[in-house]
Amino acid sequence: MDKRQFLGAALVGAAGPALAQGNAAKALKGPALLTVTGAGVRANRGPFDPIRDQMMGKQKLTFTNAHAFDFAALTALPAVQIQPTLEYDSKPHKLSGPLVTDVLKAAGVSGQGGKLAMRAVDGYAPVVTLADVAKYRFIVATHLDGQPMPLGGLGPLWALYDPDRFPDMMAKPVDQRFANCPWGLFHIDVQAG
Repeated sequence: MDKRQFLGAALVGAAGPALAQGNAAKALKGPALLTVTGAGVRANRGPFDPIRDQMMGKQKLTFTNAHAFDFAALTALPAVQIQPTLEYDSKPHKLSGPLVTDVLKAAGVSGQGGKLAMRAVDGYAPVVTLADVAKYRFIVATHLDGQPMPLGGLGPLWALYDPDRFPDMMAKPVDQRFANCPWGLFHIDVQAG
């Protein structure tokens, strides 16, 4: 083996882990919109990167394992449609997207115990039990009234449920029904129970 072959083989061998991380990111068809981290997550991207993950860093988030979803990956999951009365205009609106439990399952998370911290781009991060996420059938809404939700509005993702279907939530004033529903959702941290 001459020096060029040796150096080429050494570079390929050293780059293997970096290439593997890059290949996972290339599996996405677009930019990652949602990152799931924490207990039981099956990684499809590398660990926290202070350059790529600026917003997460500013919000004091770090992780070693994460599963990223782009818009295509989220909309490939079975969609559920809900029609809650929203606090912004007190009118019913159609929202659709996959169940949060299906998103977690796609990220490799199994089990019923524990909690989720669902974080919005503005840093708002309500913590909800997995039991309540399943009970209230939270979705990761990708569409509002049939249209994809843009960044700068309520989207591009919104974790919410339909409080109109639950008497305990209907008893609350409409502006108090969505405290656990971050719009501008970009991160879910799975916390073991």
